[in-house]
Amino acid sequence: MRALATLETPAVRRRLTSTMLWRRGDRALLLAVGTLSAFGLVMVFSASEVQGWLWFHNAAYYFERQLIWLALGLVLLWTAAHIDYHRLRLLAWPLGILAIALMVIVLLPHFGVEVNGARRWLKFGPLQMQPAELAKVAAIIFMALWLERHRERLGSLEDGVVPFLALLGLVTLLVILERDLGTTMILAAILLAQFLVAGGRKRHVLLLAIIMLLCLYLFIRVEPYRLQRLMAFFNPWADPLNTGFQAIQSVVALGSGGIVGVGLGQSIQKYQWLPFAHTDFIFAIVGEETGLIGTSAVLALFGLFAYRGYRIALKAPDAFGSLLACGVTTWIAVQALVNIAAVTVTLPTTGVPLPFISYGGSSLAIALGAVGILLNVSTQSQKVGWIRHASIDLGRRYGRTLVPGDRRRAGALAERT
Repeated sequence: MRALATLETPAVRRRLTSTMLWRRGDRALLLAVGTLSAFGLVMVFSASEVQGWLWFHNAAYYFERQLIWLALGLVLLWTAAHIDYHRLRLLAWPLGILAIALMVIVLLPHFGVEVNGARRWLKFGPLQMQPAELAKVAAIIFMALWLERHRERLGSLEDGVVPFLALLGLVTLLVILERDLGTTMILAAILLAQFLVAGGRKRHVLLLAIIMLLCLYLFIRVEPYRLQRLMAFFNPWADPLNTGFQAIQSVVALGSGGIVGVGLGQSIQKYQWLPFAHTDFIFAIVGEETGLIGTSAVLALFGLFAYRGYRIALKAPDAFGSLLACGVTTWIAVQALVNIAAVTVTLPTTGVPLPFISYGGSSLAIALGAVGILLNVSTQSQKVGWIRHASIDLGRRYGRTLVPGDRRRAGALAERT
């Protein structure tokens, strides 16, 4: 009993909390996210100051709003990191229903804000949000719960693949109605990755991928502007002043940066040459102002995030945690890959922001909240290991090993901390 009393001392509780939250793995993930977010704040100010002054007579207009959303995102990150991710099971249905309701509302006249023919935003006073960003988190949580409960049926085409395809179709249909093909592709990639990690058969994953590619082809054919973007991707110089203008200016910005860049704040392309310089194409301004060194550092930080995220998924204490970690990591990694590929003209322009860096308040805040969930999965994995090591350490100190009843008490203590 003396060993158990030691477990319940304030010093040990502080050690437990510190061990769970600040071990090396969590620090590496937080380092990547914190650095990207801070650098993104600097780049938003640099890329948007000209447009902010022209439109609002305030060079810091976009910077100030991004700073507000960053503060909200940090609150969400801290909250999600300190709440046991198993409690998200209770939020799966309410959050899913809320996300679907908002995605329907945004399509209605007088509710959704239409920009360039796309109706993707809801306005709340001076702030705007994209329901599709909330839908990413809701879909990850709901699908993690659904796949965990149906793991035994995933090998069946009728009982596993078809219901999964129906859920996937519901989410992607609502997003594609917002004329947001980029987010549709990212959502499909997230859910397909979760299906594979949950134990889906390879031939079924291949079948789902083929169905998604066919749908992608249909979505491109239905909207003429998407086909024009595709043609511009293959030959931007065929229409350099219209469909190919953005791609050409993006490459010019990247090429102008060279190895070390022209210097922070010294971009020429942000003077209305490059459209959406502070949002979808901010990576081009990064390349122009910080050169190959800056873009390589950004890529390395996203690579570090992906490595740590998938490592957390592999070490998660249960299937639900593994699926959550896989979904969040795939979301950030795939979205970053798609954005950077579009800016470098490796893929057609898709219109998705660069996570943590592009201007976009709801995107930044919700992504940081998702990172908090990822950190909590890591924390729970470390908690299991701490209890095991505590048994060994205390056994050596007091001459005995904790029995199963003692371990349950140690686990309960860990839950309270």
